[in-house]
This record gives sequence, C-alpha cells and structure tokens, in this order.
Amino acid sequence: MKHLNDSQLAELKHMLLEQKKDLEKHFKQNDQENTQLGEALTDSTGELSSYDNHPADIGTETFERSRDLAINESLENELEQVNAALQRMQDGTYGICVESGEEIPFERLQAIPYTAYTVKHTPNRELSNDRPIEEQVMTSPPKGAGEVRQRNAGRFDDAGAWDAVEKYGTSNSPATAAKRDVTDYDENM
Repeated sequence: MKHLNDSQLAELKHMLLEQKKDLEKHFKQNDQENTQLGEALTDSTGELSSYDNHPADIGTETFERSRDLAINESLENELEQVNAALQRMQDGTYGICVESGEEIPFERLQAIPYTAYTVKHTPNRELSNDRPIEEQVMTSPPKGAGEVRQRNAGRFDDAGAWDAVEKYGTSNSPATAAKRDVTDYDENM
C-alpha cells in the first residue's frame, strides 16, 4: 500500500463500505423473496397446481426465478470480494496484486475497489458451461429444416400482403361486406 496515500486509501475504503452497505441492504430487503426462491414453484407462486395454467405462465415464473437466483449469486460473490478487500486493507496488502505482487494502479482501484488483481493478471471470467438438462433429450431438427425459408428471406413485400391473402377469403359477413345492397333491407321487420 506504499503507492497509495492516506486520502486515496480513505476514498477507497469509503467506496468499499458504501458498496457493502448497498449489497447488504439488497439482501435485507429481498430476504423474504430470497427465502421463496428456495421453495417449490407452486409454493412460491401461491398456486395449488400448475396444471390449469398456460405453459408460458410457468415458463415466465421459471425464468424469473432463475434470473433472480443468478443475480443473487452474482451479488453474493461481489459482497465476498468487498469483504476480502476490506480484510486486505486491515492486513496491509490492499492494492497489491495477489497473483504477481505488483502494485494495482489507483485508477483501477477507483473503478473496481474490490479487485485483487492488476489488469494483466486478472483471471479469465468464462461463462458457465452448465446447460439445461432438457437439452440432453432434445432432438435436432431434420436436415435441411429452414433452408427454403432462408433462401426466400426478404422476398415477401408488405405492399402486396392483402393481394396475397385476399384470395383465401375474408372475415367479412354479409352485413359488413362492401358490395351489399342497401335497398334489400326491409324496414318493417
């Protein structure tokens, strides 16, 4: 921490403490929702059964839950890193790359105050290779599927859409047809 003066350290510590406070506030406010994320889907939605719901409704619930779980996991990881950075401040190793032992520039610490690495030694953050289990049982589309559609992409002109579909009929009833004879209407009915 020799490369960081007292005012820089105070600024970075303030940033870390604010970030920690915000993250803890998130978890405190969402404590009830986080508890529900671990429950069964029917328990958290309040539905007795999912059989009477449209599959898209359940799909939406499942998507929302998986998104919330991913966000919480990411924020928990960030909170751990913030706590580790505060611990490094107490130990006197803050601002030193844990990989190379080089000093981390103040500008980088301002951008990411919890970082423990220089740009050069930052570990690769790869996306998870975890795939939905459904993909193991899905069948591939037949060979050539979609080729005709791709070959004809962009050939349909919206200007001629009505002409293309009118020959199949319309939903006009005799009462709303454009060519109806108004004189056939009997006023005595």
